[in-house]
Amino acid sequence: MRHHRIYDWLRRRPYVVDAGIVVILSGLLLIGSGFFSGEIPGLLSAFLLLPLVWRRRYPVAVFTVVSFGCLAQLILLDVPINGDIAFPFALYAVSAYARRIWVRLAALGVGALGAVLGPLDWVQPEQAGNWSSILLVHAALVALSWTLGDLMRTRRAYVGELEERARRLEFERDQQALLARAAERARIARELHDVVAHSLSVVVAQADGGLYAGEKDAGAAREALKTIGATSRQALSEMRRLLGVLRSGNEADDAEFTPQPCLAQLPDLVAQVRSSGMAVDLAVDGEPRALAGGTELTAYRIVQEALTNTLKHGGPTARASVRLSYADDALRVRVCDDGRGAAASSDGQGQGLAGMRERIAVYGGQLRAGPRRGGGFEVLAELPLTGAERGRVAGRLVGDGV
Repeated sequence: MRHHRIYDWLRRRPYVVDAGIVVILSGLLLIGSGFFSGEIPGLLSAFLLLPLVWRRRYPVAVFTVVSFGCLAQLILLDVPINGDIAFPFALYAVSAYARRIWVRLAALGVGALGAVLGPLDWVQPEQAGNWSSILLVHAALVALSWTLGDLMRTRRAYVGELEERARRLEFERDQQALLARAAERARIARELHDVVAHSLSVVVAQADGGLYAGEKDAGAAREALKTIGATSRQALSEMRRLLGVLRSGNEADDAEFTPQPCLAQLPDLVAQVRSSGMAVDLAVDGEPRALAGGTELTAYRIVQEALTNTLKHGGPTARASVRLSYADDALRVRVCDDGRGAAASSDGQGQGLAGMRERIAVYGGQLRAGPRRGGGFEVLAELPLTGAERGRVAGRLVGDGV
């Protein structure tokens, strides 16, 4: 772990690394090369080594300076010098850090030209037989330096792409988490609205009716209080289930959850609304069947919200009717009343219709809600059935011998 920290520290400070390389090379090569006595080989070696400090920041400029230094060496001297070691470093840098490919290829060409001109200038006539060997060594050194730089550039680009992909994936993960949390909050808000709005509407209607009936009929008042208690307990149970979702750890495990409402409970819902004093008719067309839990919950909540709106806005004499139609490809829900309709007052803060549309949109269905001709209000919803739900129908018909 300590070595990783040291490596990261050095990677963030390339000037420190390059300056260290120059100091080490200078200490090893300049002593004894005539630098301290002012001789040309020593001065040229210093001129070649010093620019390496900036080889990563300005690779092309450093390579150009080192190349001109080597050209000056060919003109002024006929022997190699210690500072020639700077050329492979500069060639590596331009191959690894230069952006344009033509610059990197041009640097390779300059290196190849230097591998030829250097031995021609340094080899004495009596050593002409060794020229090809020296040329081969210099050409191999040039090719190795350029290839290592190109490999490093490719690896750095690959690592950079991986890091960028990791950053994108992390960002997408965070965005998905935010969207999931927002969707869960919206779902809980819809559930809370449906539970609270419906239950309180029934409680208010029963309380008003019980208060009026209590003056003349104590039994009716007791029935109203009984309905208020049952409705409140049911609402409290659903509230406990929804709030349990927000708990964490063992608290959620200890919570008692009730099943989600389904279409089999529609008669109970209708009976509850009837007990508040509003007349409600329930009719079913087609053959009832077991649907997915989400489909049944959506249909149930739409009926519940529509009846709640009738209780709140329909007026004291409003009547409502609920009709479920089981088709081969869809479940259709129709809730209508003969109440005030467009004349009903609203504070503009209701979320019922918006919640219905959100629920329908999740399953790709359609919703139409608005006042009816001749008075009243109507809610029409269509929920498409999945292939599995259609298959259940086919299997049932075959099993019945149809």
